[in-house]
Amino acid sequence: MSLRVQTMPGAMRALTMRLGDEIFAVEANCVREILEIGTVTSVPNAPDFVGGLINVRGTVVPLADLRVSFNMPRPVADEDTRIVVMEIEIDGEKTVAGVLADKVHDVTDLDAASMEPAPRIGMRWPQGFVRAIAKRDNQFIIVPDVNEIFARSIAAAH
Repeated sequence: MSLRVQTMPGAMRALTMRLGDEIFAVEANCVREILEIGTVTSVPNAPDFVGGLINVRGTVVPLADLRVSFNMPRPVADEDTRIVVMEIEIDGEKTVAGVLADKVHDVTDLDAASMEPAPRIGMRWPQGFVRAIAKRDNQFIIVPDVNEIFARSIAAAH
């Protein structure tokens, strides 16, 4: 999937995707590719967050489900479900991981002026998992801190 968008100064180029009823955005420069769901190998005794492995061009890649971190329901994969293969940083080391998305939308610019820090009150998600909340076309877009989510999930598993 190849999407080309001009980036405005002061904007975050982002890939938007749906998880449940929410729209999330991850930095587009971290995204390597978007794949259809294929064979997922379960890992016995692995935490729910990263309970499977996938083969991406001959490389074993962990498959994570952000819905677990955000305490969201986990529907069965359908024709819109995709795997977003990303390069993330954990403890200063670059790591490739796949993240499930119920649907991938588009690559867009989120203007810095439209983004605000996550409120400390009223958030149903763990503190530190949300970098910002962006507003676009009368909807909220959650910008998760993917590095923090992976780091905490790995620490909790040990």
